[in-house]
Formats: sequence, C-alpha cells, structure tokens
Amino acid sequence: MSDLFHFLNGLKGKRILGINPPVFDFAYFDLWAKPIGLLYLLQWMRDLGNEVQFLDCIYEARDKAKSFGRYQPRRTLIEKPEAYWGIPRRYYHFGLEEEEFLSRLLAMEEPDLVLITSIMTYWYGGVHWAISRVRKIFPDVPVVLGGIYARLCPGHAISSGADMIQTEYLPVQAPYPAMDLYENGEYGILETSWGCPMGCDYCASKILCPSFSQRSIEEVALEMDFQLKVPSIRDMAFYDDALLMNREFHFYRICDLIQERYSHIRFHTPNGLHVSQIDRKCAKYLFNTGLRTIRLSLESVDRTVQGQSSMKVSRLQFERALENLVSAGYGQEDLETYVLIGLPEQDIDGVRKTIRFVKSLGGTVKTAQFSPIPGTSSYRKALENVPALKEEPLLHNNSVYCSYISGELEPAELQELKDLARA
Repeated sequence: MSDLFHFLNGLKGKRILGINPPVFDFAYFDLWAKPIGLLYLLQWMRDLGNEVQFLDCIYEARDKAKSFGRYQPRRTLIEKPEAYWGIPRRYYHFGLEEEEFLSRLLAMEEPDLVLITSIMTYWYGGVHWAISRVRKIFPDVPVVLGGIYARLCPGHAISSGADMIQTEYLPVQAPYPAMDLYENGEYGILETSWGCPMGCDYCASKILCPSFSQRSIEEVALEMDFQLKVPSIRDMAFYDDALLMNREFHFYRICDLIQERYSHIRFHTPNGLHVSQIDRKCAKYLFNTGLRTIRLSLESVDRTVQGQSSMKVSRLQFERALENLVSAGYGQEDLETYVLIGLPEQDIDGVRKTIRFVKSLGGTVKTAQFSPIPGTSSYRKALENVPALKEEPLLHNNSVYCSYISGELEPAELQELKDLARA
C-alpha cells in the first residue's frame, strides 16, 4: 500500500474537507457527473471516525435544468490560456466563481486536511485555481490532490501547490460513496465493478484500475439502499466500464434487485455498453429494468480502429444488438451509439462509413472526439506527432485536439462529420 493510504487510514477525530473544483474548458456537459472517487474517500474517512465537509463547485453552481435530474452549471467567460490562443473558440469557467468559493470556505470551520479531486487532465486549470484559493483561507492546512489528472500527470500535478499527490490506485475502503453530502441530490451514481477486461489502445481504464473485479450483489444492494434514502433522487447512473460482463451472474441479478426494490427509479448508462453482450435476453433485461439512457460502444467499422478497440464488436453484432433492443421496446431515438473521431492516422472516410452504417440501421450517432490519454498506446503514437503533449496537458483536450492541435482533421472536416451524424 502507498504512503498516502497509510496516512489516510491512520486519521481519526479530524475535520476533513473534500472539494470538487470548477472546470475551465470550452464546454461542459453533465453526464450524471459526480466525483465518485472523492465521495468514496470521504465515506471512508467518516467510517474511520472523522468529521467530513464537502464542497462541489459544479453542483453548487447548477443553473439550467436538463433531463433526468441533471443541470448545466453557471459559466463565466475567461481568458484562454496560452496553449489555446490560436483556437477561435470561447473559453469558460464552469462552477462557483472566486467570491462564492471563498465565502463558502470562510463559512466553514477550519479543516485539518483538504482533499481535492481532479478529473480530465486538461481541466487542471480549475484544480490549480481551487488550491491557490484554499491556501488564502487555510494557509497552514495540508492539501492532498488525487483523481485522474494527479494519477496520469503526476509530474505536472506537482505544480498545483498541493502537499501530497495521489499517484497510485487507492483501493475502495468504504461500502458506498457519501452521496448524502449533497443536499437534495437529484440523482445517484452506481459502480458495480471496477476496471475493464478489455485493453483498448486509447483507454486509461487499465492504468487507473489495473484489474477488473465485480462487486457482490449484497454490496451493490447496500450502496443503492444508502443512496436512495435521499427522497429527491429519481435517477441513477451506472459508472461501470464493463457493466454487461458476466451478465448472467452479475448484471441480471442486479436487474432483479432493481425490479424488486427500485422500480420507481430511472437508470442510465452514460458509458458505452459492450454491444456484443446484448442478445435478446439482455435487451429485455435492460428495458424491463427501466434503463432509460442507453449508450452503445461501436467506435468504428474500420478494421484498423476495431483492432485498437480490442475487436470488441463486429458490424453483425451491432446490427443484431440494435434489433434486439428495438424488439425489447426501445425506440431508435433511445439508442445512441459512440463513434470515435480523430484517432492518430484514422481514415476520415472510415468515420463517414461508420456514421452512415449506424444511421442506415436507424440508430442515433453520438460522436466522441479522441483525447490522447497519458500512458495509453494511442497517446504514445500521438506524441510522435505532437511532442508538446508530454509537457502541456491542456493539449489533451478532446474538444480541440483533432481539429486544432494534431492536424488529423481540419475544423471544417470535423464539422462535416458532426453534421453528417446529426442529419
């Protein structure tokens, strides 16, 4: 176990503040996004006998209501960092602004420890911003930075100003995430497994969680019971990377549990489902259990790209999965399919063919732009073309990487693909 694990495991009787920082980016969309790792950690700290406080800069700034319990946070136009000066798009601060953030901190009792999470590597601007403001209010309180940015870019994360950086996987030590720290939360989050058995070239799942494991049904039930005691929750999102693996003994049993106890809750799968697993029985389970948002992982019909995607789905498997889902009761508009754009050396004509293939079957295309994630095979290939990726995580940004940074596509070509997907 890491030094950080032993340090945290030895805490008792302390006051601990967890912070989910604001996001600095061109765009932000709430796909039932919550800092699940930090919430598990706060529950672990609470179970050890500590007092926990929590400040979510995105949730506290929720503004425009979206579907199924989601909100778009407030945004403020800010100056673009130097790495983006040549990109003709507006750049925003999403979440609590400085005055609001500082007032929230001033209203709290001084903590003994601050835990700050991070998600996308290219969102580090909001992380550094939050740490510097925490230092103003609590100059002597140690700060620990964890999360995806800290894990994937530890050398860069040192510049954040945090006292400790979480660089290794921390095993979950709590039975559920502390979702009750949200006052009147609109949706819950559920992770019934960790990691992924696949090894796609562009995915960091195996880096962040080296082994794939599924939780017991009893653990899943305990977590759902805890979260759904919050009466305002009407939706719940699965965070699994491989929800349908071993489905007969795992997912179907969870579905039986949901139908027995939680039939009033709407469920969603923002992460793409493995299409090869969706036979007629699986499709019926998905529909009868009340899974409202279905996202499917196709990525591409191009054989080269399929090889980078662990050959996890064929054209025939995808076609049969769509047929099964429609037969189970879903409308075509309910089924969104991820199509990857901008992989290193990806053929643009292959993207067009994939989009047209999905649409020919009546499916809805959800374009997913490639982000070079440190540690992956695709990142190493991208690094040959853009060496600056190693020093500047802002260049990992999927919103602008393939159209402005890598040169894989011209902005007009990317727009053409998006228009084709929407047509």
